[in-house]
This record gives sequence, C-alpha cells and structure tokens, in this order.
Amino acid sequence: MQNTLKSAVTFVGVGLHTGAPVRMTVRPASANHGIWFRRTDVTDRSALVPAIWSAVTPSRLCTVVENAAGVSVSTIEHLMAALAGCAIHNALIEIDGPEVPILDGSAEPFVSAFIARGLQEQAAEVRAIRVLKPVEVREGEAVARLEPADMLEIDFRIDFAEAAIGTQERRLSLANGAFVRELSDSRTFCRQSDVDMMREKGLALGGTLENAVVFDGDRVVSPGGLRHADEPVRHKMLDALGDLSLAGGPVLGRYTGLRAGHAMTNRLLRALFADPEAFRMEGCGAWVGAKLPGVGVHRGDLPSRRRAAA
Repeated sequence: MQNTLKSAVTFVGVGLHTGAPVRMTVRPASANHGIWFRRTDVTDRSALVPAIWSAVTPSRLCTVVENAAGVSVSTIEHLMAALAGCAIHNALIEIDGPEVPILDGSAEPFVSAFIARGLQEQAAEVRAIRVLKPVEVREGEAVARLEPADMLEIDFRIDFAEAAIGTQERRLSLANGAFVRELSDSRTFCRQSDVDMMREKGLALGGTLENAVVFDGDRVVSPGGLRHADEPVRHKMLDALGDLSLAGGPVLGRYTGLRAGHAMTNRLLRALFADPEAFRMEGCGAWVGAKLPGVGVHRGDLPSRRRAAA
C-alpha cells in the first residue's frame, strides 16, 4: 500500500551550488498525490513543481525539475532517494528557495528524520513500472541501461584517474531496506580540480569539506576520511535511485550505470517511456510489494547508529 509521513518534518541548511540558506518542510499528502514541491518564495506564478521525469531540465551537476511557468527546484536527488528508500509515495515539499539543502551531502539526515516521524499507510495500491525489455542510452564511454528483473537492482561502475578513487564497482538489490543500510550515508564527492573549476563558474558556493568528500590525487582531503572504502560508487548508486524515483512509481528492473550521471539516467527514463513495449504499469501485490525499497526499514538500519554501536 502507499505511504505518507505521519507528520511534517523541517530541514534547514544551505544549497550546495547557490550557497543560499534554505528552509524546507516535507508534509504528508493524500493517496495518489505523488511527490510535489511548492516554492513558498514564489507568489507571481504557479509555485507547484512536480517531481517527475518529464519535468527534469538539463543540468550536468545535479537534478533539476521545473514547471511550465519556469519555476524550478534543484539538487533534489538525495531527497528523492530518501523518499524512495523509505517507501514514501506521497508528500508536499514546501521550500523557500530554488535548491534543496545539502545537509551532510548524503541522504541519511532525510532518512533519519523520516523514520523518526513514522509512516502512515494509505488505502491505495502502489503502482510500479515493470521493465519488459532492455533499454539503453550511451554518451561516449558512459552507459545507462534498464533491463527486466523481479525487483529494483542497481549495478554501477566508476573509473577515475585519481588514485584515491580509481575503479569501483558495486551491485545491490534495493529490497528490504538495503538502501538505508548500504547507501544512504554515502556523501557526494568531487575532485579538487572540480572544486576549483566550479568555484570559477560561481557554482558549489555552499560546498564545504563537511558536506562533500574531496579527493586530490591519492589523498582524501575531507577530514575524517571515508565512511566506506567505496563511498564514491555507493553515492552514485544513491543518486541513481533518486533519479529513477522520478519515474512516478517504483521501478522493477535492473539499472546498470557505467560512468553515468543525472542527465543520462533521465535520458534513460525518457527512452523507456517512449517505447510502450518496454514497460508495464502494474499494481503491487503482497509478493511484489515486499521487495520494494523501504519495506521493513527501522531506526536500527541507519548507518550512523550502526557505526556508533560498533
């Protein structure tokens, strides 16, 4: 069945790219509402922005959704991953600026707050998107692919010249709270050269060593080092879940990403929905529903609590 939050939860922080302070409140919503943003700072036109694949606008560094009136919300991927990973299907997200707060650079602060609030089950069936045949998009050496599978699986590979990152690969089934346990605390990352380039272009103004992992050659610049030896590829998987959640329902299929990013995952969803023979919308019975991300999640799954108990 569909879920929403039992009560609203508020997050306060800064935008990663704008550096601007932002206040965001995630509120419960009715069954079949879906995920929508409302820009509370916009009063002269429609302030409602849907979190759906068809509303995504081109951006290389983050995921941006925009409505027909030109009102947008950016860097939504970590929040969207948290909502999907906690099986929250309906929410109204009120935000007083153009960018979701980056917090610690991962999805765990969102997940922790959602679990603390608790979920309200709703009298409506979850509708999932079942992948029926392979769909693939390419751009140079980068590849993003969806193919049939009984549940959502993510297989990701990255390859960086920096020795501290190198080549990393991981595959994970997202059933039974795996997202929360294995991926939710993995932070956004970049190379020192990327930081310098973005700052020159007026980007990453809210980025710090506390909300991103920075690599420089064979060094991890951020204090405290890594939360996982393969934290970069785990974060890419986190991003992929957030971007796939814009499909409008849980995806039942295997996602493979090779050097893929936000734009490619959106292109992949557009290719999927452009081919009526490539997918089917279906209700999730008990057997399928038990395998969706977020089912059975509890506070003990949070990586920070597990680290503290170790």
